[in-house]
Amino acid sequence: MAEYSAFSLLKNALTGNKDWKPAWRKPDPKASYDVIVIGGGGHGLSTAYYLAKEHGITNVAVLEKGWLGSGNVGRNTTAVRSNYLLPANTRFYEHSMKLWENLSHDLNYNVMFSQRGCLNLAHTPAQLDDFARRGNAMRHLDVDAELMTTAEIARLVPALDVSATARFPIVGGLMQRRAGTARHDAVAWGYARGADRRGVDIIENCEVTGFLRDGDRISGVSTSRGEIRARKVAVAVAGSTGQVMRLAGIDTMPIESHVLQAFVTESLKPFINTVLTFGMGHFYMSQSDKGGLVYGGDLDGYNSYAQRGSLPVVDEVMSEMLALFPGLARVRMLRSWGGVCDMSMDGSPIITTGPLPGMYLNCGWCYGGFKATPASGWCFAWTIAKDEPHDINAPFTLDRFHRGLVIDDKGQGATPRLH
Repeated sequence: MAEYSAFSLLKNALTGNKDWKPAWRKPDPKASYDVIVIGGGGHGLSTAYYLAKEHGITNVAVLEKGWLGSGNVGRNTTAVRSNYLLPANTRFYEHSMKLWENLSHDLNYNVMFSQRGCLNLAHTPAQLDDFARRGNAMRHLDVDAELMTTAEIARLVPALDVSATARFPIVGGLMQRRAGTARHDAVAWGYARGADRRGVDIIENCEVTGFLRDGDRISGVSTSRGEIRARKVAVAVAGSTGQVMRLAGIDTMPIESHVLQAFVTESLKPFINTVLTFGMGHFYMSQSDKGGLVYGGDLDGYNSYAQRGSLPVVDEVMSEMLALFPGLARVRMLRSWGGVCDMSMDGSPIITTGPLPGMYLNCGWCYGGFKATPASGWCFAWTIAKDEPHDINAPFTLDRFHRGLVIDDKGQGATPRLH
């Protein structure tokens, strides 16, 4: 497999880039494995990587129905943060942040992690008080957070309308300096390469069509490329969780699938050097290395498995952007796309054993799937290897909804689309 270094870059540059080796193999599936991971997105690939790296379990297959990274890992707005209120979420996403900070070195692959900060804008004194509460909760758990004044925000983001006549006046904000962005495709490729180097089989164009059983226990899967058996079968398929779990006879899950749209503009000169969120609606924006403004907003509000959205959300997102940046009115939108989000009942994920013997479940990521990629894989690998959760993901059980132990960071109640 390919090795990446300054020397290899120079060598291939001088030889016309003709000698690069494949980043990962294209193996045929074997008859059986120790672990099958269904889903070749960020969470499935990171799970396989940490199974091999942290637990020495290398007889692993990652099954992807399309091409690697064709789902949400390649369809998000790339933000990485850990600025949560509730301790369970804060600990989990801060663990992910620490993994992000060393990920390029760990994978020997540049995931382009840029710690440019994440600024949540406050538009009323009450909202700023709420941000202060969240910031204090973060700092109690050793997560960085600071309140910013309107003048400090104006210096950080000069193009932002901070005038008293703005449609939604800005009274301050909450900043997490260590937050930022990463290159989504590079994350998928880096984990795929790292897992492959440790012996994991990554099998593309291999759709799961059913589950094999020995009595009540899951013992493998039927796929478009034949039957494959395994001692353990892990499901990490994001918005397709409901469809895959129905193949195992589980018709009811505490999640819903919704479309989330994202947008990018034509390339601009440096415009904004942080991730910025709107406090009077659901809008978030950053600028890519190519210069395009990458932004998004609310879900489309109806259940769907389509990777495309509706025009009312487009109109809403553009209106919110112009409320903050009137000067962008004539900037052209280059393209838009959609991803299928697995929205849980309380807005927090599920990383657990079960719900059937021999099965392990990773789902319910709502808006937080990309930034969770390292910690999700790390915790899911632990859960699979040890048959019990790590302390970090112990709160994210499937039965918490029956036990009343919900983790509702936004306080929105049991309405998945509002999280």
